[in-house]
Amino acid sequence: MSDPAPQRPPPEDAGDRVRPMVQFRRGFYASLGVLATAAAGVAVYTARGVLIWALIALFLAVSLDPAVRALTRWHIRRGIAIAVVVLVVLGMAAAFLQSVIPAMADQFHVMVKDFPRYLANQQHRSAGLRQISDRYHLTSQLNKLLASLPARLGSGAFGISRRVFSALAATLTVTVLTIYFLVDLPRLQRSAVLLFPRAHRARFGHIGDVLVDKVGSYMIGNILISLVAGLAAFGALAALGVPFAVPLAFLVAVTDLIPMVGATIGAVVCIAVALLATRLWPTTVLLAAFFVAYQQLENYVLAPRIMRRPVQLSPAAVLLAGLIGGATLGLIGALMAIPIAAGGKVLLSERLQARDAAGTDAVGTDAAAPGAGETAPQPGQAAPHAPPAGPAQPVDRPHQPAAQDGDRRDDPAPG
Repeated sequence: MSDPAPQRPPPEDAGDRVRPMVQFRRGFYASLGVLATAAAGVAVYTARGVLIWALIALFLAVSLDPAVRALTRWHIRRGIAIAVVVLVVLGMAAAFLQSVIPAMADQFHVMVKDFPRYLANQQHRSAGLRQISDRYHLTSQLNKLLASLPARLGSGAFGISRRVFSALAATLTVTVLTIYFLVDLPRLQRSAVLLFPRAHRARFGHIGDVLVDKVGSYMIGNILISLVAGLAAFGALAALGVPFAVPLAFLVAVTDLIPMVGATIGAVVCIAVALLATRLWPTTVLLAAFFVAYQQLENYVLAPRIMRRPVQLSPAAVLLAGLIGGATLGLIGALMAIPIAAGGKVLLSERLQARDAAGTDAVGTDAAAPGAGETAPQPGQAAPHAPPAGPAQPVDRPHQPAAQDGDRRDDPAPG
């Protein structure tokens, strides 16, 4: 009987080789992933305007949710509470614009008409300003610019109308999305919590509630403080006889929404206009003193009373968040960046508290464990307080019935 033919050993790299069809399939799947990612990126970039509107609407919904929840605590249905809050906000916005826009338009027209006269008065008062104006021909260039302004506005009427309609469409879209987000905000919170593991859902649900409460309270308080600042500025400007009181007060109210630097920006603009339009003493000096006093009043009296539970941020964090938001979305981004940074601080603080609580519980469990701090017995050494070991008993010992009175003969004799 002949021996079987010897078999050749497989080559060393046989296990590392991949069939061409498998390589093609892997490359095809990778290409599909790259194409899907690129298509998603293009879609997000194309719809960035709508996504920004949705982000603004979500931010407004979170800001208005504390007012809605305050009404629901009075046993009012959430739908009715949302309708009441939305109607109140829209009514206040309409009344504010109705009272501000006509006055702003009239005073802007007066400012454009009388600005050369203000500049000429300042040149008569200051020799240095007159020399600069004569060297660079500022007066003549400014007159040419103001004379050509109506023609430029007339030629760009189509562009202005398109921008107005775009702004109206954006406002309507944001309003509708805000209402939808307000209605579905509890469900959105529950859906977001379901994304986390079951063991951590309670913790993240609490964090979401705290985040919505903090951000909403911050925004409502900030808006109230800005309204107070605008009204106070209007009263001071009107009392001192500074022209353009309504546009300047509106500017102060808008800039006061930005913490730290907003009130200073509005005050500087108002003081500069007062310096150009009125005399240095006493109008401009008194106006500067008013803004300094009001800033102290706002920082130490109004803000602590209106914002009872504020989220404290460092000045560097506020400035950095405002710059990043302004570079991303302009003024709206700068206004949204501060509450978003405050929400990030809430998340971080809640996470740190959870970690510290977990560490404290672990330390307490270790300290309360039985035998904690005692040394383990060495091999061959009996454990402390253990009963003495008896003779070894068989494992499979059969069960014997208990002895009766007549069976005492088997017992050993006493003594």
